[in-house]
Amino acid sequence: MSSAVRVLCLSLLLLLAVAPVATAAEAWTVAPSGGGRPSFYAEGAPGTVQQDTVSVTNRGDEPVTVRLHGAGVPIAFADSAVRVPARTRAEVPFTVTVPPGTAPGDRSGEIVARDTDGRARTVPLRLRVTGPQLSALTVEHVRVHPDRITYELVNRGTTTLAPSLAIRADGVFGRLLDRAPRPLSVDLPPGSRTKLTEPWPDRPALDAVDVRLTVTAAGGASDTARVSARFVPWGAVAGVGGFVVAAVGALSVVRHRGGRRPDGDGEPTETEQHCKQAELTGAGT
Repeated sequence: MSSAVRVLCLSLLLLLAVAPVATAAEAWTVAPSGGGRPSFYAEGAPGTVQQDTVSVTNRGDEPVTVRLHGAGVPIAFADSAVRVPARTRAEVPFTVTVPPGTAPGDRSGEIVARDTDGRARTVPLRLRVTGPQLSALTVEHVRVHPDRITYELVNRGTTTLAPSLAIRADGVFGRLLDRAPRPLSVDLPPGSRTKLTEPWPDRPALDAVDVRLTVTAAGGASDTARVSARFVPWGAVAGVGGFVVAAVGALSVVRHRGGRRPDGDGEPTETEQHCKQAELTGAGT
């Protein structure tokens, strides 16, 4: 045997000696049953149950025990702990439940498999909830502060909304604020409530104003809220010494759909009136 052949044989022996040996923990995989699918997909209306099967394949020389659980969406397995013999595949049925009252749209989840050594494998699962598409929102809790206007948006529908806002304010002597509709940098998932702030740094020091907020979104969603506020320069009032005027100015009354309630905002010079359209009962808050 030539020296070149000896060197080649020795190199092959060294490579075989240092090559890693696959263990049972490293040799198992998890995938959708049937092959050809990189992930799971389920679709159904609220209250329905969808079925599928996950395969756990052990290509190693030792048995492996794998525990299964779901994340992100409600998943129940026929057997959450599976012992797979060497060179064997186990088929595990499972169900995906669409909870009643779930808003239509896509949900993301995954099936997680973990062996006794803590090694994990995951398979993505996408759930599409079917149902009527309803766009509806309300504007609530509008308040005027010294340099800003705060309000809350509530998604009363079943679709994610990207709202736009328009603001108008009228004082005793005319228009004070007129901001055309512009998109807000917020997405409202169904059933969500978000508190937002609109700056008003040049608010008048002495005036009685009516502020109107109009919010719109795709699908015909729209709502308008109004608030009335009286601005009093307290330094001037104190200089006059009119404690009666101060007492009257400290009364803050909120009107909400024809009712009256105390204003808990801590700004006694403001009067708030919140007028809304009838609420649409889509996704619950």
